[in-house]
Amino acid sequence: MSFGRLERTQGAQPMSEINVTPLVDVMLVLVVIFIITAPLLASSIKLDLPKSDAARPNEAPKYVTLVVDKAGQAFLNDQPVSSDQLDQRLRQSAALNPDTEVQLRADEAVPYGRIVEVMGIAQKAGLNRIGFVANAPATATPAPATRP
Repeated sequence: MSFGRLERTQGAQPMSEINVTPLVDVMLVLVVIFIITAPLLASSIKLDLPKSDAARPNEAPKYVTLVVDKAGQAFLNDQPVSSDQLDQRLRQSAALNPDTEVQLRADEAVPYGRIVEVMGIAQKAGLNRIGFVANAPATATPAPATRP
């Protein structure tokens, strides 16, 4: 009986090369981005703007809350006011910031004429930005159909 050497096959050798395909893909995307944005950067005009006291950064727009209850009583920022007081205080708000928004909250039982009157007071005071505030409707489950 002869005993010989059993030959073994060698397993897969580790790959010693770097796969550059993903690197090339990323670099091509970057080149395309630079090609697109380069003309935009080159066309900007360089200016040294003069300084002025009148030029100040815009303030965030303010708002006042105007509420009209069921009885037609007006409340400005949760304070009860008459029509004359409402006009005076809205004029003060408009003098401070003409971009002040009036957030109008009115009960659904208030007559349309009273709403128009309050809106007219706000517009005469110089506040033309009026937003109507409402609640989202409640999702009601439909009632089952009944037969007579």
